[in-house]
Amino acid sequence: MIQLKTMLSCIDNSGAAIVECALVVGQKRHATIGDRIVAIVQKQRGASDAGMGAASAANKVKRGDIRHAIIVRTKKQVQRPDGSVVKFDDNACVLINKAGDPIGTRVNGIVGAELRRRKWSKILSMAPMHA
Repeated sequence: MIQLKTMLSCIDNSGAAIVECALVVGQKRHATIGDRIVAIVQKQRGASDAGMGAASAANKVKRGDIRHAIIVRTKKQVQRPDGSVVKFDDNACVLINKAGDPIGTRVNGIVGAELRRRKWSKILSMAPMHA
């Protein structure tokens, strides 16, 4: 269950490490796997490692950017149509542009199989595994 001010880890290589949910798109109170949210980049990946100049050249997003994102993992359990229940250790998302294409080119970690029913097959194909 993702709502306003929820912090999520970003699992693609777009340059964001941690994002904060600013809006659940579609006038719903809570978002779950496969839902679209508006997110603000709170922490940039690799910014503390090699200084700001070296890290910002490869990153596609920077701290403070407002982007759309798709939720791929939630701590809250999700009931599947076959009766099984799945939940993950953390809340995670993948950043996308306004057209719905992922900003990053690689997804690190497992994603929920509910993305297939929500027509996010492009994210599923980039992920190494889905559960």
